[in-house]
Amino acid sequence: MTTLEATPYTSNVIRMFFIMAPIALSACATSAASSPELVELKAAVRALRDENGRRVEDQRAVASSPTAPAAAARHVEAPPTETMPTLTVVKLKPRKEAAPRLATAVPIVEPSPDVVEAIGDKDEPGPSAAEDDASLGDAIFERGVQALKTGNVNGGVEELQKFAADAPRHAKADNALYFSGLGLMGLEDLPGAARAFQEVIARYPAGDAVVDAMLKLAECRVRMNKPGEARGLYQRIVSTYPGTAAATQAQTRLSSLR
Repeated sequence: MTTLEATPYTSNVIRMFFIMAPIALSACATSAASSPELVELKAAVRALRDENGRRVEDQRAVASSPTAPAAAARHVEAPPTETMPTLTVVKLKPRKEAAPRLATAVPIVEPSPDVVEAIGDKDEPGPSAAEDDASLGDAIFERGVQALKTGNVNGGVEELQKFAADAPRHAKADNALYFSGLGLMGLEDLPGAARAFQEVIARYPAGDAVVDAMLKLAECRVRMNKPGEARGLYQRIVSTYPGTAAATQAQTRLSSLR
């Protein structure tokens, strides 16, 4: 059995067959069919066959042309290729000459005397917390005096002397020294008591404890068997503070020394 290749020509022939078959059957069935119609039909079939033949030849010619694949692929553009950059290896060689020396010598400049004096002033200790806060200083003073009253004489003396040393400009610093001297007299430390009273006289000559400190210092001198020094202190009190209770007491002590 022969297989027909499906081409535009065969398709048209088949289509014409189905068109012409009814016409042919009708022509055979009736005797009234005229010969001019058959002639026209044959001419149409011949023209259709010639046209299909030309189309088949054109398609074969295009398919067999060597430039056909190139023409078909002409519209496809190849993607651009990226070229890798060329790397250059550079070797760094160390320099043979040594690095230049840096000037590290620094001249020593002595500060001026004014600067030295200003620095020395800054080194002096500033006011203590007890001097800045009067109520705090009062509390420390009262704590030391209370220690003396309750029998803690050593603790009271230490507290009062430390307060006087830390807050020398406090209003009760001279009294702290005076009461510490009284505590030392109670401990029979007459030299220590005498030093405390002398410090009150030297540092606070205008203070309210200076007269009492002079009386107690004279008493220490008497107990230390130094009546001459005691007499000089009593006479000084009488002449410096006449009409006062301290002057009257000093005069009585002078009478007893004679």
